[in-house]
Amino acid sequence: MAEYDLTKTIIPHCDRHLVFPLLAHLAESEIFPVEQVQAAQYELAKETNMVDYAVSLFQQLHAEEDVPEEFAEKREKAVHTNEQLQQEAQAVLDVIEKPEVAQALRQDKNQNLQYLREHHNVTLDQITALYNFGKFQYSYGNYSGAADYLYHFRILSTDPDLTISAHWGKLACDILTGKWDVALEELNSLREAIDARTPSMPQFSTSTPSSSAADPALAQLHSRTWLLHWSLFVYFNHPQGRTLLLETFLSPTYLNTIQTSSPWILRYLATAAVLSRKSASGALSSRVRHSIREIVKVIQMEEYQYQDPVTQFLKELYVEFDFEAAQKELGKAETVVANDFFLGEFRDEFMDNARYLISEAYCRIHQRIDIADLSERLNLSRDEGEKWIVNLIRETRMGADAKIDLEKNVIEIHRPPQPIYQTVIEKTRGLAFRTQALGAAMSRTQQSLGAQDAAQPTVVEAQ
Repeated sequence: MAEYDLTKTIIPHCDRHLVFPLLAHLAESEIFPVEQVQAAQYELAKETNMVDYAVSLFQQLHAEEDVPEEFAEKREKAVHTNEQLQQEAQAVLDVIEKPEVAQALRQDKNQNLQYLREHHNVTLDQITALYNFGKFQYSYGNYSGAADYLYHFRILSTDPDLTISAHWGKLACDILTGKWDVALEELNSLREAIDARTPSMPQFSTSTPSSSAADPALAQLHSRTWLLHWSLFVYFNHPQGRTLLLETFLSPTYLNTIQTSSPWILRYLATAAVLSRKSASGALSSRVRHSIREIVKVIQMEEYQYQDPVTQFLKELYVEFDFEAAQKELGKAETVVANDFFLGEFRDEFMDNARYLISEAYCRIHQRIDIADLSERLNLSRDEGEKWIVNLIRETRMGADAKIDLEKNVIEIHRPPQPIYQTVIEKTRGLAFRTQALGAAMSRTQQSLGAQDAAQPTVVEAQ
């Protein structure tokens, strides 16, 4: 289903090297013609220093043509540049890897620079050589080596823009080498750096919008948008990634970013909510239940901008309560999830949890349920449907309220009325926090207006 493929939408927000896995997935899934995908891979590779990879792609596309001479020249130039940058960077690395130097370094970067300058004649330009060589190694495809050099540079550098750029490069290296625990730490560190200041866009990227430099707020929005897309690589590969995705993406700052600049991320937010339906203990956690409720509200608001079978499944289930429509959308969503680069390996788990959501919602609005009818809505046989119902009752809080009548093949659910005070608690949940946040926002606005008034010159009229 090429119409729901998000690769073209995600690529502009990813670094060139992060796009290679996306295109490789497209070539395997055959959603698009293989020749088009190979041509896109070649256009990406020829702008890097991975000359041999670019040559192999050229030969696949043009089997009867000779390899252009420019590749030989580029390879020779790349080797020469690599040797030169390695010499410059190795001089600094030899110094900071000495045991006595490592023990002398402190948290204060300025103090470290002064120590290295006085005792080992290491200048700021030499430290920058670590960044230059790490960036070249990255373009060369040596991601593990690039990560080491960028890490050492980030420890010593006092340049805020280059430090942020090294953050982005280190995160890309960890993603491409599959070090998900390290990548998660780097992702959290980068997010804190972006939220703490107004950073530049990642200098490792070649598609940075130049207009954002004029507006710091817009630059920060772009940085957060990029971070959302890069984080998908980590969150859908780390064991705890789906839960962490919900915590990050549902925070006010990043939920606002999704609604403003990247509503298609709602697919991954909705999928993470479905995948996290059950907590570690096997029961539906309160946090996840509330997250699904919040996500459905956002899906409703942003429906005019973006919708796909995954988001529509939740809307039909929790807004329209149209179980037949939800069943149809779930059938489409299965194909969408299976073909998605980030979600493909979660297809079975997604379908399993989605059926539980349908069953639970159906049971909550009915007092008498025909097992055969519910099984049909879940695309399951009668025996499989009975197992689903039994597991659903066992794993949720319906056990005390539901009884199965095997003779009539029905489920009878008797729910006690909810106390009025519990209803009030549910309605006012989070009211104090929202009030505090509103007061803080009004206070900041008032302070900003006061600062503007104070900055205006006083005009004295002549008498």
